[in-house]
Amino acid sequence: MAEKMTNYMACAIAEGFCGYDPTEEQQKEAWQYLIDTGLCWTLQGWYGRSAAALIEAGICTPAKPNEEVTCTTYPEQ
Repeated sequence: MAEKMTNYMACAIAEGFCGYDPTEEQQKEAWQYLIDTGLCWTLQGWYGRSAAALIEAGICTPAKPNEEVTCTTYPEQ
């Protein structure tokens, strides 16, 4: 069963203070979560600029409306 990503965990992974070394897949999932929830557009500017760059590079995709957001790769704390 997939663990639900939280706002805190997504930010912790994105900023690098999550307490472990996240994989590229975990980093991508965290950023996709921030994009899907719209949180990246409401936080400090670095989040929005980084999210836009990830979308432009094809690493992440724009948010899809009404999609449940889950994360399958971060370890239980």
